[in-house]
Amino acid sequence: MEISHSWNGQLVSEALTRVFEKTGLPVAIIKDGGTDLKKGVDPLCERNPDKKIHLIDDVGHFTANLLKALFAGTKAFTTFLKIVSTGAARIRQTNLAWLLPPKIRTKGRFQGITGVANWAQKLLTMTSRKGNPTSDPDATKARNAFVGLAKLRPFLTRFCNVCSIAELFLELMKTKGLNENTYAAAKDILVQLPARSLLRTRLSGWLEKHINIYRLIGNCNLSLPVSSDPIESLFGKFKTIIQRNPQAELNRLMFVIPLLCGNHSLAAIDHALTQCSHAQMLTFIQNNVPETLRELRIKKMPKASTSVPKSGKRISPETG
Repeated sequence: MEISHSWNGQLVSEALTRVFEKTGLPVAIIKDGGTDLKKGVDPLCERNPDKKIHLIDDVGHFTANLLKALFAGTKAFTTFLKIVSTGAARIRQTNLAWLLPPKIRTKGRFQGITGVANWAQKLLTMTSRKGNPTSDPDATKARNAFVGLAKLRPFLTRFCNVCSIAELFLELMKTKGLNENTYAAAKDILVQLPARSLLRTRLSGWLEKHINIYRLIGNCNLSLPVSSDPIESLFGKFKTIIQRNPQAELNRLMFVIPLLCGNHSLAAIDHALTQCSHAQMLTFIQNNVPETLRELRIKKMPKASTSVPKSGKRISPETG
């Protein structure tokens, strides 16, 4: 693991070179769609033409980018997000807070957009029930909070349908990986989309590309991992551990993360403690781990303290 304040293609390439000098070149590399990763991995493959390194596009990021291309620029989707945001603010401090939508992130919004689609579908079903308003006051309050949502029903029907199919595809690929059986099952899922659908066309292309990688690697006993979620979930667990500290930053805490991976015997832990001294760890941190923003703040900002006058004999004012 290596950390840095910023990454670019050259830094990624140099970091991977150092890692692979220790472990040997990999058969395949899983990466998301980041340009820094692409610029860092491509030169590595070009420098080793005799050993074919397959590049696996993370299925979650790939699908999120497709959903973004489909919906992000549409007026209906923009209106939908505005209605959701406004409605959430109206019910947040009320007894209807249980109806709050999933958090819509600004960065990586389409990574979790299927959860918002499922919520919208359930809300439409709840608020569309006919009857006396007094018989279901929650539905009436929700309808008043999320004004305009019913008018988007045609868009939301299509949006929810596309997202639900994408979610089925992702669940299959992330939990079982890619092999001949999941390849056939994934094709059956994509058939549910229209033939000219951008999502179906692009995901079918992704599927064909990666089943060929699976066949070229030739290990039919194992599925091809096509998601970086295990790594991201590891960092999620790490955030849960340190969440009590509001300014926790990843510096020397990086040593905690390997402890969350696999099963460690007492003998292995004892060996690690006896073979690595505290001084060695501090030297490694100084050479390899950059200072965090918090450390820089403490070092570079002068202490803001007001001078306190020295205490002395108290002089009482004379009274007349």
